Amino acid sequence: MPDPQPVPAPLPLPDSEPPRDCPLCPRLVAAREELRAEFPHWWNAPVPAFGDPEAWLGIVGLAPGKHGANRTGRVFTGDSNGSVLYDALAAVGMATGTYANTPPDDVTLHGAILIDAVRCMPPQGKPTPEELRTCRPFLETQADAVPSARVWIALGPVAHQSAVKMLGGRLPKARFAHGAEHRMPDGRVLIDSHACSRHNLTTGVLTAEMFAAVFARALELREG
Repeated sequence: MPDPQPVPAPLPLPDSEPPRDCPLCPRLVAAREELRAEFPHWWNAPVPAFGDPEAWLGIVGLAPGKHGANRTGRVFTGDSNGSVLYDALAAVGMATGTYANTPPDDVTLHGAILIDAVRCMPPQGKPTPEELRTCRPFLETQADAVPSARVWIALGPVAHQSAVKMLGGRLPKARFAHGAEHRMPDGRVLIDSHACSRHNLTTGVLTAEMFAAVFARALELREG
C-alpha cells in the first residue's frame, strides 16, 4: 500500500512561500509533473521552510532530495541527511521530540529555521545557476522575515553562494571553506559547513565532530 499523502508541517513563514504549482523554472516544473504522475502520494511541490519564526540561527541547504523532502514535504526529512542535521540540532538543545524520516513526528525546532536555496527537486540534485537565481527572491524574503536570525549556516558550496548573496555579501570576498566565517555588511555572520550528505560522511569530507563544531561556534557567536 502506498504511503499516505504527506501532511505539511506548520509553516513558520506562510506568506513568503512559493505556490504549490510555482511555474518559474520550466525544467523543475517538468520534473515535478513527472514525479506527480509516478508517485502521486508524494509531496512533489516546493518545500517550505521549517522551524522557529523567531529563530536566531538560519540554516540554508541546497534543494530537496528526490526521496527526501520532495517525498515528505518537510525540509531535510526523508533521507540520511535529515537524521544527521536534526541530531546535531538536538545535541545543542535546538530540536526536541522524536525525528522520523517520514512525518508526522513531534520534532520542534527552537531558535533555528531551515530553508533550501532551491525549493523544488532538481534532477540529479543539481540546480542550474538560473534556477538558483530564480528561486533566490524566496530565500531573501524569508531571511528578511526572520530579522532575529543574526547567525547563518550554509550547508555546502552552492548553498553558500546563495546565502552570501541573500545576506548582501560579495562572493569574491567570501570563499567557501568548512568552518569559515563571513561577516556580512549588516553584521550578520555566515558560517560554512560541508553538506551533511551520506557521501561526505562516508568519505570523511565531513565528520560528526566537524559538524558539531559548526553548531558550537554558532552558539558562541550568539552569546558573544
